[in-house]
Amino acid sequence: MTGVRLPEINVCVLSGRVTRDAELFFTQGGTAKLTVPIAVNRRVKDSKSGEWKDDTFFIDCVAWKELAERSKDKAKKGAPIVVEGRIQGRKYEDKSGQQRSVLEVVANRMQFLAMAGSTSGTSEAPAGEGGAAPAGSGDLEEVPF
Repeated sequence: MTGVRLPEINVCVLSGRVTRDAELFFTQGGTAKLTVPIAVNRRVKDSKSGEWKDDTFFIDCVAWKELAERSKDKAKKGAPIVVEGRIQGRKYEDKSGQQRSVLEVVANRMQFLAMAGSTSGTSEAPAGEGGAAPAGSGDLEEVPF
């Protein structure tokens, strides 16, 4: 088909758990970069046994600037998290000189979840950096159902 223009959409929302403590780095220019590895589960029914099982997917999420600095203390192993962002591919050279490629989620919002009765927080990029507006208090509200 000619003349068909597809919308250019690259948005994803993932929920899962942090698989190891996040790592905060600073670029040579002093920009903060936080890498948060997460595991995302999907429930699938095994066609042979009929049992429900978890199909787990692992992906690195990357936060930059203020979002990275605000999230570093909350991104601990086992923490439940929701990440909103976009998928990005990049190439790099590993220590042995091999060219590698990786897919990661560049976050514009990270929300760390907590059990009812405990504190939780939302970390978002300021308006203009990823399109999210700053969060309010970040406290969980009781759901009315």
